This record gives sequence, C-alpha cells and structure tokens, in this order.
Amino acid sequence: MTLFFSMAAFALVASITPGPVNIVALSSGARYGFRATLRHVAGATLGFVLLLVLMGLGLHEVLQRWPGLTRVVQLGGVAFLLFMAWKLARDNGHLGSSDEGRAPSMFHGALMQWLNPKAWLACVAGMGAFVADGEARLVWQFAAVYLVICYVSVGCWAYAGSFLRNWLGNPATMRWFNRTMAGLLVASAMYLLLP
Repeated sequence: MTLFFSMAAFALVASITPGPVNIVALSSGARYGFRATLRHVAGATLGFVLLLVLMGLGLHEVLQRWPGLTRVVQLGGVAFLLFMAWKLARDNGHLGSSDEGRAPSMFHGALMQWLNPKAWLACVAGMGAFVADGEARLVWQFAAVYLVICYVSVGCWAYAGSFLRNWLGNPATMRWFNRTMAGLLVASAMYLLLP
C-alpha cells in the first residue's frame, strides 16, 4: 500500500503544480466556464496517461537512441505554447459571446501534454522511480493512479478559473488576465529554450 501512496503523492505534486496545461485550464475556465473547459481537462489527462504508459513500455529507450527526437518535441512544444499565448493575448475579453471562439478542445489538451516538457519529465522521473524494471502491472497501476489525480488536478485549475470569472466580467479586466496568462505561457516557452 505504501507504493500506491508514493505513486499518488508523486502524481499529485507533478499534476497540481503550475505548468502550461494548467495555465490554459485556468484561463479557459475564466473565459469559457468550467463545463466547457472539461474537454481540455479530459484531453490533457488522457494525453498524459498515454504518454506515461508508452514511456513505461519503452519509449524512453527510443529517445535515448535518437536524442534529436527530444529536441523536435521541445521545439514543437515551444511553438505550440507561443501559438496558445498569441490566441490568449489577442482575445478581446468579452465573456459569453458565441462568436468569439471555443474553449480548448480535447485534442488541444492532449497535444499540449505531448509537447509539454514538464509532462515528459514527470513521465521519465515517475517511471524511473516506480517502474524501473518495466513491469507491465506496475506501469498500468501507475497509469490508473495518475489518470484520477491528473484529471482532478487539472480540473481544479479549470474550476479556479471559472471561480475567477465572477471578478473578470469586465472586458478590460479579462484582457489583462488573458495577457498575463499569455505572458506566463511565453515565459514557459522561453524557459524551454534555455540550454
């Protein structure tokens, strides 16, 4: 039972801490509401768990053999974060208008995880700590624990954003919030480019 709690603690710390996926969930919750943001939450969770399982079943060995793939993923992640930041920064701040876009999709949530270095590091570190021998039963157990905790963690960020929605009803305040979130995404992207 202690292995289960260790896995859960690791998953919670890795999932609840700030990162690009959580920043987008917060911003989307504020902009589109909690229910609309649940697609992003589900996609981010499923995308991460798929990455975790593949890493546990041997993807890390492929990346060790071809380190250039890691750089390609990193640059793709930077490009995607900058695209999301651009979309946030140009938002006009009006809530509830149907002609102004939609909350991030399930696909965007999953794609963000696959391009998110924080997710890759969590997968490598988690599998190294809990499933070093590659035992399939432990890979699936860790994935099941992560599925629940990741969904709840990213969902908390989306809920926090929807809670902030009450204070962001003014378009100018919402623009300020979106541009702040865009700045955080740009900072995350720039951090990824550091050697």
